[in-house]
Order: sequence, then structure tokens, then C-alpha cells
Amino acid sequence: MDEEISLVVESSSPSNTLNHKRDVHILCWAFILIFLAYNAVQNLESTINTEGDLGTISLGILYVSFAVFSVVASVVVRQLGTKNALIFGSTGFWLFIAANLMPTWYSMVPASLFLGFATSIIWVAQGTYLTSTAHSHANDNDLHEGAVIGTFNGQFWGMYACNQLVGNVITLALLRDGKGGETTGTTLLFVMFLCSSTIGSILMCFLSKRNDKKEELQDSSATFSSSVASLSKTILALLLDIRILLVIPLQAYSGLQQAFVWAEYTKYLIKPALGERGVGGAMAVYGVFDTICSVAAGRFTSGLLSITIIVSLGAFIQAIVLCLLLLNYSISSGLLSTLYLLLIGGMWGIGNGVLNTQLCAFLGILFKHDLEGAFAQLNLWQSISIAVVYFLSPYISFETMIVIMLTALCISILGFLFLTLQIEKVFSRHAF
Repeated sequence: MDEEISLVVESSSPSNTLNHKRDVHILCWAFILIFLAYNAVQNLESTINTEGDLGTISLGILYVSFAVFSVVASVVVRQLGTKNALIFGSTGFWLFIAANLMPTWYSMVPASLFLGFATSIIWVAQGTYLTSTAHSHANDNDLHEGAVIGTFNGQFWGMYACNQLVGNVITLALLRDGKGGETTGTTLLFVMFLCSSTIGSILMCFLSKRNDKKEELQDSSATFSSSVASLSKTILALLLDIRILLVIPLQAYSGLQQAFVWAEYTKYLIKPALGERGVGGAMAVYGVFDTICSVAAGRFTSGLLSITIIVSLGAFIQAIVLCLLLLNYSISSGLLSTLYLLLIGGMWGIGNGVLNTQLCAFLGILFKHDLEGAFAQLNLWQSISIAVVYFLSPYISFETMIVIMLTALCISILGFLFLTLQIEKVFSRHAF
């Protein structure tokens, strides 16, 4: 009896309690190192790999693959466990960067397909791992669950957004000419990015395992085939959930607005005014605003009401930018014109920071009993919308794209506001 009591005391001692904040910091740094490399390479694809539009087509293939594999990503994450899924998912980014050292159709297309699969795995695992860590931290320390989820997401997305700043500054330093630099400069850049991605993958090995008992029970009682069989039921159940149906437009818009800044903002606004070298600087400014807003939005998140207010403010800011662009509002050439273009990127970064933190916090609060499925849905609709932008961009005008963005923004924010109002009504009824 005494031995049992001592074991219980020992197991609940602080030395055996998972260090949740440590795991969040490791996750943040791992993603920074991996994505400062990948996002910088992504920004260069259409500039460096121009023959036959290899770079642009590779990205389109990547996001189609991402969308397709997002359907089964939740099953893979459950089978591997979140930690192992994170490590496995990171390998795709290393392979894609390596393929750019010898960019041909035979190297880029397979690497893009595999990266789409790996990306679907790593983002489902990230959302699940971070949210489960927040739940554990809140329970262990008797804290408000919604506030902890908001803080952890704000910290993650704030640090994650730094990758745009760091990666583009490195690119700007190494590629000094206007067309992607000499071969030696490009090779050195990709080698540095490979090293960065490798260190990020190694860091993930130091994460603590989450929900180990749950994963072990699943492994012992269910085979992979039975998990796949139950997947269709899970997807159908989520798609029949009115909450998911109402938030899907906002999930899709979050992907549209990211692709807009990668494919349209840099191509139609920055490149004509500042040249190709200005892309790195503009994206660095975008990253700074994204970082600051992500951290701030996370700090102010305490529940559904705060999420609704923050999302509405972010949507309003992006609506202002889209209206200015649609009306062709501009400032005469010179320093003010440059600052104006950079300010547009900064305002867009604010909106991106809001959507990243608040969508993840929102899903973490509403779907805490099916985190893998909820984040798989997020990745599915984001990747579909990103792929649509890449494939449509060469065939429609900049003004048409802005009209599409404004329409999508209005539909998504109306659906989201209707959903939050319905949820508040349900809570009010239960309160009385």
C-alpha cells in the first residue's frame, strides 16, 4: 500500500510533469528553421525555375497533393502519434529544397507530390500537438482553457511568422542581382536552407510525446485498414456538422489571402515598382507585421467573443486594402510610393496573423474531441484555395482576382459571424 502511495506521489511530482512551455518553444523553433527555408524557396520558384513554368507548376502540383492527402492526414497522424508525425512531415521539406539544387521535371514533380503529402501530415500534427499541449497545461495549472489555447497559438504563429523575415533577409543578402543570383550564390543559398531544415527536424526529436496512452490503445485495438474505413464516417460526420459548414468559407479564405500575397502582391505590385530584389524586402515587412499581430492576437484571446472581435477587425483591415487596390488608389512615385506598397504588405500581414491564430484557437475550442479531423478540414480547404490561386493566376487579371477576394471575404465573415452568434445563443440558454 505504501509503495502504491509513493508511486502516485512520485508520478504527480513536478519533476515528472510534462514541461508544456518547453515543448511549445521547441515546436516554434523547429517550424521557424524548417519554414524560413521552405517559404524563401517558395517565393523564388517563379523567378529561378522559369523554363516551362517549372516553378509555378511545381507549386500548383504541391498544393493539389496537399489538398488530396489532407483527407487521410488525420488517420496517419493518429497511427504515428503527433510527435512521430511531426518528424516524418518535416522530411518532405528537406527533399523539396534538395530537388531545387537540380531542378528538372523528374526531380521537382515527385518532390512536390511528396511534399504535399508531408505538409498535410505536419500541419495536422502541429495543430493537434499544440492544442493538446494547451489543454494539458490548462488542466495541470487550473487555468482558463480558451486563454491558454489563444496564448499558445499566438506564441507559435508569432514566432512562425519570423521565418518570412529571416528567410527573405538571407535571400536578399546572398542573391545580389535581379534574377536570382549566380549559380554559386543560388547553390550556397539552398545548401544553407538544407542545413536549417535538417536542424529543425532534429529539434522535433526532443518534443515530449502527447496522448501516449490513447495512441497505444488505438494501435492495439485497431489496424490501419479499420482506421481508413472509419475515416469516411468521420469526414461525413464533420461535413454534416453545421459548425464546420459555416467555418469552411473562412478556412478557404485564409488560404486565398495567403496565396494572394505570394502570387499577386509580389507579381503585380512589388516587382513592377521595386524590382525582383524588392520582393525579399517586401515579404520581410509582411513577416514583421504578421509576427507582431500573431503574438498580440494570441494574448487578447480568451474565448469565442474575443475571437469574433479579433477576426472581424482583421477582416476589416484586409477589406480596406482590397478596396484601395480595386479603386487603383496609388501614391506618386518616390519614397512615399515605396512606403505605401510596403504598408499594404504590412496590413495584409496583420490580417494573416489574425486568421492563423484565431482559426486554430477557434477549432481547438469547438472540436477538442476530434482535433485531428478539425485541423485536417482546415488544411484541406486552405490547400484547395491556394492551388486554385496558383492555377488561375496566369489566366485572370489582377482586378478580377481582387473582386474574387472581396466576395470570398464577405461570404466567409458573414458565415463566421452567424456561427458565433448561434453558439452564443446556445451558451446563453444553458446559462439560464
